[in-house]
Amino acid sequence: MAQTSRKDKKTFFDRMLDSIEYAGNKLPDPIVLFFILCGIILGASFIAGLFKLSATHPVTGETVVANNLLDGAGLVDIITGMVKNFSEFPPLGMVLVMMIGVGLAEQSGFFDALMKRSVVATPKKIIIPSIILIAIVGNVAADATQVVLPPIAAAVLMAFGFHPMVGLIVAYASTTGAFSANLMIGMTDTLAAGFTESGAQTVNPDYKANPAMNYYFIAVSTFFLLAVSTWVTYKFTIPRFGKYTGEMETMMTTVTKEESRGLKWAGISAVVFLVAVLAMIIPENGILRNPETGSIIEASPLMDGIVPLLTIFFLLPGLFYGMGAGTIKTSKDFGEMTGKAMSTMGPYIVLVFASAQFLAYFGDSNLGPIIAIKGADFLESIGFTGIPLFIVFILFVSLINILIGSASAKWAILAPIFVPMFMFLDYHPAFTQALYRVGDSITNPITPMLPYLVLLLSFAKKYDKNMGLGTLISALFPYTIFFGIFWILLIIVWYLLGIPVGPEGPIHL
Repeated sequence: MAQTSRKDKKTFFDRMLDSIEYAGNKLPDPIVLFFILCGIILGASFIAGLFKLSATHPVTGETVVANNLLDGAGLVDIITGMVKNFSEFPPLGMVLVMMIGVGLAEQSGFFDALMKRSVVATPKKIIIPSIILIAIVGNVAADATQVVLPPIAAAVLMAFGFHPMVGLIVAYASTTGAFSANLMIGMTDTLAAGFTESGAQTVNPDYKANPAMNYYFIAVSTFFLLAVSTWVTYKFTIPRFGKYTGEMETMMTTVTKEESRGLKWAGISAVVFLVAVLAMIIPENGILRNPETGSIIEASPLMDGIVPLLTIFFLLPGLFYGMGAGTIKTSKDFGEMTGKAMSTMGPYIVLVFASAQFLAYFGDSNLGPIIAIKGADFLESIGFTGIPLFIVFILFVSLINILIGSASAKWAILAPIFVPMFMFLDYHPAFTQALYRVGDSITNPITPMLPYLVLLLSFAKKYDKNMGLGTLISALFPYTIFFGIFWILLIIVWYLLGIPVGPEGPIHL
């Protein structure tokens, strides 16, 4: 049970979170839990295959049939695909590569020195909003923010006197729950617009979607959710975890001469690296731009190489800090530090193996798309319109999001149904897409379909070896609830005022 320093009587919401935590912590160890889920999916696929459960895919018109993973061919795939499921698990390589840079920055003492300086330079009142803003805007760097920011936020907030779990929770909840809010246009906008365009062309063959057509709404949502996340953190997360009583290094209030020199060298290396990257981005023929379109975002080497670039961004300051501060004197020091950092990833690697099998089985069974299609058909048959339709649609998408983590995969299925349906009701495809993106984001913090929840648990166990999924999800749950409430209210007010959601993105046709 999470610690709390409050002595007053617990509210109904506190008791609800305690119940979620209690029930969740009764679950088996996450590794065992994922293997149990594998068994459930295999059994469900057998039953669905027996009854020939199917649905018509709205994009291709083909029939999506449930696959029985326990027949002969399925068993062969389970055996032969086990290694592939693990080795090709999307976050695995990214996490391990990123840990080389982040791990060296941590082991060399760079993060510690940077935190000490931040304690002196940053007012305590703005450190949490600053972390939240970085988490929200960081989504433009794809999934890297979900890997890098939570452990850094935990260490920084611990230096400010907060429980480190507060840093983990607020960083993860903000970067996942506010996934569709940002101040910049990114790959998410481009992918969503492509599927929206395809759906709208079934009604209007000449329709062209603008990737920036939700920009006004997502930009305002950034600051709106910044305020909501800050309030939730102070109202629920900080009181829930109370004071940290585990092992914690004593942070000195001044930076030593060696540390100051190391930070100077680290800062210079970071600036030089950023200038080099900008030199490959700013020119029209920059090598990190899309060679055909010149785009910095869409199908560009910059986006494809964001993880290696971020790894180098952490590796160089960590290395130069170590040389400047004297913590890295030989190549052996470098090897030992990077090796020690990677050794902490052992539990995560085992968890990845189990969760990778589960996600592979769920995808191969076709149960996710069938559930999404059947649910969409049911919602379409209800016949809601106006604000009730918006609310039901957002909640429907948020529930589907728990089953299918990929935003593009869900929208590929749902856009051809809901974009035309909303167009017939005189709603512009851009507005329909904005509704979808709200629903697609708010349940991200609590869905196990995002593999980063497992990574967050491994980070959490560093501070509490008995940490369970129940404690983790109960702490993330308030963000899902209040992001959902206030984000829905924002888009309803937006609708009532008739403000376009972005360039070429009116509310009505």
